[in-house]
Amino acid sequence: MSDLRWLFNDLIRFEIELWNAVDARLKGEFGLPLTHFEPMSVIDRIPGCRVYDIANELGITTGGTSKLVDRIEASGYCRRLPNPDDRRSSLLAKAGAALDEELQRRLGSALPERTLRQFASTLTRLRAASEHLATEDSA
Repeated sequence: MSDLRWLFNDLIRFEIELWNAVDARLKGEFGLPLTHFEPMSVIDRIPGCRVYDIANELGITTGGTSKLVDRIEASGYCRRLPNPDDRRSSLLAKAGAALDEELQRRLGSALPERTLRQFASTLTRLRAASEHLATEDSA
């Protein structure tokens, strides 16, 4: 197997392990799946957030995002109309702290800060190259 294939396999397995660990912690402590936390973070960050904004930020389809927002709304964590007293704000703050702690445990404590910055930079470059290829392929 080529080195790139090994890298791909390790990266995917690590992403799955990291997602599962963070998801389990958020579900265990807050009853909030990571699939809800991510779009809720976008909603919290973007004033007057629209479904399109969430889809764009997360790189998923608008239709899929709309269904996801419907499920989040059914859980009582957001409403289609802005409401500053919505309980998602305090939940997001607590869940965000837990997410940060879990990421620090699994990433921050495993690698020096410089290595993490280099890794983040490398992933950013890889994602940009992938987006460029996708644009070329659709042209």
